Amino acid sequence: MRSYSEKLYARSRKVMPGGVSSPIRAFPPYPSFISRGEGGMMCDVDGNELIDLCLGYGPLILGHGHPAVFEAVMRQANQGMLFGAPSVQELELAEKLMQRVPCADMVRLANSGTEATMHAIRLARGFTGKDGIVKMSGGFHGAHDALLVRPGSAAMDRCIPGSAGVPEDAVRNTLIAEYNDLEGMTELLTERNDIAAVILEPVMGNCGLVLPEEGYLQDLRSLTEENDVLLIFDEVITGLRLAPGGAQERFGVIPDICTMGKAIGGGLPAGAILGREDIMSLISPAGDVYMAGTFSGNPMTSAAGNAVMNQLDAGSYRSLDSKGKKVSDAIRDIIQDRGINACVNQIGSMFQIFLGRDEVKTHADVQECDAGTFRSLFLSLLETGVYLPPSQFETNFLCTEHHKNHIDRIIEAFDTSLREVFRSA
Repeated sequence: MRSYSEKLYARSRKVMPGGVSSPIRAFPPYPSFISRGEGGMMCDVDGNELIDLCLGYGPLILGHGHPAVFEAVMRQANQGMLFGAPSVQELELAEKLMQRVPCADMVRLANSGTEATMHAIRLARGFTGKDGIVKMSGGFHGAHDALLVRPGSAAMDRCIPGSAGVPEDAVRNTLIAEYNDLEGMTELLTERNDIAAVILEPVMGNCGLVLPEEGYLQDLRSLTEENDVLLIFDEVITGLRLAPGGAQERFGVIPDICTMGKAIGGGLPAGAILGREDIMSLISPAGDVYMAGTFSGNPMTSAAGNAVMNQLDAGSYRSLDSKGKKVSDAIRDIIQDRGINACVNQIGSMFQIFLGRDEVKTHADVQECDAGTFRSLFLSLLETGVYLPPSQFETNFLCTEHHKNHIDRIIEAFDTSLREVFRSA
């Protein structure tokens, strides 16, 4: 008998390209349709309860339906959902971000990470008067034309180097570097004088999870300063995730501009551009770099974001780090005990298992991993009641509402599924 998810997927494929609103949500034979979420759990339309390690691809750092976020959103809904005018809520959100994020002299709110990175690129070009942009191979900064070159995330999963419909002229000024390769970046920046900015995820989260080697971010900061190039940290994933001030706080490296999204919206669409005052003051109406958006800084998202930040304290991050380490160490022990060729990368509440390699330090390493067997592992874990992002090239997340029983069940599920998958491999 067909499940309700399977029936819904058949319906959705008739009205939506591929049956989904975003490509990474689709997986064979059919994706799970989710009916509700609570804390660290969610339930699909067939009544299956799942421990959620996707968490909306990162935003739900407090889990589903956190009472403080829910109450803030409901209270704001009663007062008004959208004004098209300034509100106290957006002002407070901007102030909270400035208090937490080291690079933030000023903040401009947006509606998504894609919007934030698009605006950040325009701002960097407007400030420097130069057109060149350097991005990392495998880095994903949203699906806008200028940066949709050798991307990660869903596009990487399908081995697409860019996208149909992106004109060559749109990426003519986009250059590619390798993450963790300082020598290559040095050569690139010293040979070119037309580069406005280097943009990267300080911790790459859209080609699995790839961590910066010791000193890499610090040396990259020095290199960009020496060559009069702006450094943009895309902290759409890591912002609020790794520390109150994101990866830049955790690693002690301050970029000129950073972008944020995901967690700062508490589950509602959100984005932000933050940076030095002399750069940010060029944004309209203060300056000539145009940015606008009907829903930018809307009071609903702002209320949710304020509630999230009010809930996160030093103890929250210690707990999240501890959970991430416990899960990752346990999976490492499992793969070692069973002689499986795999490795686990982890930082804070983010982790990923890579199959087919004993270490992953670069995008090239990720491309050599066994994505097919990972899909088998994903499906096996789904059967055991653990929901991951369905791709080797994404990142798993933990939240404050994953408690000891959840952690124990996650470890047990990985043990069971790894044994099952590699017995049949």
